[in-house]
Amino acid sequence: MAPLGKAELVQSSLQLYRYLLRCCKQLPEESIRQHYRHAIRQSFRVHADEDDPERIQQIIRRAIEDANWVMNK
Repeated sequence: MAPLGKAELVQSSLQLYRYLLRCCKQLPEESIRQHYRHAIRQSFRVHADEDDPERIQQIIRRAIEDANWVMNK
């Protein structure tokens, strides 16, 4: 499965959160979708207080790479 397009447009944490939740909708089984939705929410909460713009962009890039990996698995 290919991930959703427009990953290059993700610039903020909220955009990333929405993008990743939309990617989850493409996963084949409900149990898998629930697992990744839960992981996305937890990660969002863990990094909610991050204020370094460079670190935020690093997290966004890594999350998109991980999403691509999951979607192509």
